[in-house]
Order: sequence, then structure tokens, then C-alpha cells
Amino acid sequence: MKPNRTLAHDTAEPGLPASRLRASALVAAVVLGFCANISAAEQAAKSPPEPASASGPAEKKNEPESRVKKGPNGETILTLDAATRNTMGLQTASLAPAQLSPELKAYGRVLDASALALLVAEFATAHAANQASQAELKRLQTLAAQNNASERALQAAEAAAARDEAQVGAIRLRLLANWGGAIANRKDLPAFAQSLVALESALVELDVPAGQALTAMPTSARLQTLSEQDGPLTAQFIGPAAVVDPQLQNRGFLFLVSPNRPRLAPGAAVSGFLALPGEPQSGVTLPRDAVVRFNGRTWVYRQTGEGTFARTEVNLDAPLSQGWFVRQGLKPQDQVVTVGNQQMLSEELKGQVGE
Repeated sequence: MKPNRTLAHDTAEPGLPASRLRASALVAAVVLGFCANISAAEQAAKSPPEPASASGPAEKKNEPESRVKKGPNGETILTLDAATRNTMGLQTASLAPAQLSPELKAYGRVLDASALALLVAEFATAHAANQASQAELKRLQTLAAQNNASERALQAAEAAAARDEAQVGAIRLRLLANWGGAIANRKDLPAFAQSLVALESALVELDVPAGQALTAMPTSARLQTLSEQDGPLTAQFIGPAAVVDPQLQNRGFLFLVSPNRPRLAPGAAVSGFLALPGEPQSGVTLPRDAVVRFNGRTWVYRQTGEGTFARTEVNLDAPLSQGWFVRQGLKPQDQVVTVGNQQMLSEELKGQVGE
């Protein structure tokens, strides 16, 4: 009986080796896979295309338009819809016209009046002694005419009267040299000095910048302290300062702040605007709340249309009790943002970063 043969031997052609059989099977598998891929591609071509994802090009077409643009003159224009304006709580104010007399900016300080008070006290003492010695001299002269006073007593009285009168003159010269005639000649000099020492009033010296020549004396001044909350203070012009500052070499003028509500103390630094004779200048009053400080400069947001605002640079020419006096860049009836302008600046900067 013959032994049984395997299946491979049953299906193989007589005389073919086993390696050729394996190669034929591999070729058949590759052909079947290729046909399957072609069928899948034909099926995909017949299927409709899937919609674009949210992160594709369609999203760029739906991006909101930028709120920050450049105007025709290069100014920054910020556009805000009504909802955004309400969220920010924007408020605007209409600019009022203003006029200001010609002014010159100066810098100075509050003077220490203690030396003046000492001189005034010395003058009062010397004046009283002089009055007493003059009265004694007249009395002795009357007695001497009646032969009731000795010549020696009369000579002593004359010497005392002359000495006391010279003392009064010397103190007065010191007053003139140190404080000027406008103060030395005041009839209320003792009360004036007392009010300065008690800080009920303040004496301020303002020095004109070097090279500035005044053709006329100032009529008054508006003072500004380091604290903007105090606001400008109206100061009365007294007269030119008697002494020139040895370091600045500028001409100074004396002004009186009375009453001294902000309690200006001696040595406090102040700046001021000297009011000069001449035609007044025209401009607008800009509220303090409308000013935005950015990059070392001052700006306002001026409304140019419904929901559009232009950031405009302004020069704060002089402080006023209601705000700032501005001569150029703004005109009466312009609408400027007074509440929410800092939020507008932040919104503008965010828009620039996103560009």
C-alpha cells in the first residue's frame, strides 16, 4: 500500500518546486490588494465633499473688522458700537470757549517770612525808642529855654534822639534792601508780617526764565503747586523782588496768596503764569478728566462721528480752575470723552497688537 501525500502535493503540477508555489501566492495577494484600493478611491470620488472645518479658511472670511484704523491725516481712529460704548460707560463733554490774557510761565518758591518778622519787630522797637527820645528832647528843650535844664542834660537828650533816629533809618534800609519798597512801605507792615508767619497768607517769589525780557510789570499770577488737586491759585502782584537769585540770575517778582487756603509753607516749590498786559488769547477749556497721558504726551479722544473717536494730541497751555486752557487742536463745541477714555486707550492698544 502506497503512503498518503499532502494537499500541496495534490494541487501542484507534477515537477514544480515549492518555492515557485510560494511566489505565485504572493503575487496573487498583491493584485487583490491593488484592486481593493482602486475600488475605495472610486467610492470616495462619488461621495459629496465634507464641509470645511471651523479652523479653516472660512473662519478668516468671518473675522470681525478691526476697531482701530488710521485717519487721512495719520491720526488713530477707534470705532465702537453702541453695546461696547454702554459697557465702557462712555461719557462726553462739549468744549466751551475760553479767553486768556497773555502770560509768561515762571518758577519759584514760597518765601520764609521769619526774617521779615524779625526786622519788623526791630523796626517797631526802634521806632518806639525814637519817639520816646524825641519827646524827651522836646521836653528838655522847653526846660532849657526856661533855664530849668542843664546844658549837659540837653546834649544827652539830643544824642539819644539822634541815635534812635539813626537806628530807625538803618532798619528801614535793611527792609528796603532785603524786601523791596513794595513791602517796606506798607502801612500795615506789622499785621502783614504776622499773617505770613501764621501762614494765613503766603509770599511767593516767581523768577522769569533767563533771556525773557518784560516790557511791562505783571498784573497778577496764577500759581500751581506740585499737587494738581489744589488747582490754580490767584496771587496778587506786590512788586519786583529786591534781590536777584545768585544761581539762576533771573529777575523775580513777589506775589501774595491771601487767604492761604492750601496752607502753602515756606520753601514749597510752585510754578506760575504771570498775567501780562495785552490782547487776550482765544481757545477752549478742556476738562481735566478728558486728558489721557500716553508715551510722555497728552491726548484726548475727540468724537468724529457716530461711534468713531480720534485720539488727538493736545498741548496743555495753562491750568484753569475748570481744567486746562488749550489754544490749538480743539475748537468750541467739540465733543471729547471724559469717562471711559482709559478703557478706550486699552482697547486701541489691544487692536494694534492684534494687527
